[in-house]
Amino acid sequence: MKIDPEAVWLWISAYSVNIIGAILIFIVGKWLARRITNLLSKLLKKNNVEPTLVNFLTSLLYYTLIVLVVVAAAGRLGINTTSFLTIIGAAGLAVGLALKDSLSNFAAGVMLVLFRPFAIGDVVSTAGITAKVEKITIFNTLFCSPDNQLIIVPNNKIISDIITNINAKDTRRIDLVVGISYSDDMAQTRDILKGLAEADSRILTDPAPTIAVAELADSSVNLVFRPWVKTGDYWDVRFDLTEKIKNSLDEAGISIPFPQQDVHLFVEKKEAAEAV
Repeated sequence: MKIDPEAVWLWISAYSVNIIGAILIFIVGKWLARRITNLLSKLLKKNNVEPTLVNFLTSLLYYTLIVLVVVAAAGRLGINTTSFLTIIGAAGLAVGLALKDSLSNFAAGVMLVLFRPFAIGDVVSTAGITAKVEKITIFNTLFCSPDNQLIIVPNNKIISDIITNINAKDTRRIDLVVGISYSDDMAQTRDILKGLAEADSRILTDPAPTIAVAELADSSVNLVFRPWVKTGDYWDVRFDLTEKIKNSLDEAGISIPFPQQDVHLFVEKKEAAEAV
C-alpha cells in the first residue's frame, strides 16, 4: 500500500493544532493535578490527619484529576467522550454497589478523623463496648479492653452510635450512694463522709463534694456522696472511698442496711366439734 505524502501532510496540517492542544492539556493538567494533590497533602498533614488517610485521599484525588485530564485531551482531539464518560460512570456505580459496606466504613473513618470525637488513648463507650482507643484506621477502629483484649470495630458502627468520651474532660464526679438505717444519725454520717473527702488529697475542693439525703427508701435512708477528682484518679479514688466508707461507718456503729425478709409463723389451733 502506497502512502501519499501529500495526504499525510494535509492530515497533519489539519489536526496538528488539535494534537498540540491535546498534548498541552495533558502536560499542564498533569502538572496541576500534582500541585493540587500536594497542596491537599500539606493541608491534611498540617491538621494531623492520619498518614494512611492522607495517602488514600491524595491518591484518589490525583487519579480522579488524571482521568478528567485524559477526557479533556481526548475531547480536544475530536474524540466523542460521551460514551467514554458513560462507561466510567457505569463502572463507578458497579464498584460502589459492590463495595457499599467498605465505602460506608471509609466515609465514617473520614468523619472520625476530621471531627475527632476521640483520640488515641481515650477511653470511649460506643458500639456496645467501653475500651481504650488503640488505633484509628480508614475502615476500622482498634480498641483495647480493660482485660487487655483487642477489639476491632467497623467505623460505621461507631459513627452511627452514641459516643461517650470518658477522658474528654480533665475532671470527673464520683457518684456514690450510702444507705444507713432509719435509727442511725444522719448528721454523724455527713460528718464522716465530709472527713473522708477532706482527708484524701486527690479529692478536689472546687467544686466541693456534694453530701445530701437523696431518698427515704423502704429499709434505709440513702445519702449521695459526690466528690470531684481528676479523670486519671477516678477509679483509684472510687475503690478507696468505697472501702473507707464501710470501715468508717462500722467504727462509728452506723449500720448499712441490706435486703432481708422477716418470716412470721402463726400456729392455728383447731378444736374438734363435738358431735351431738
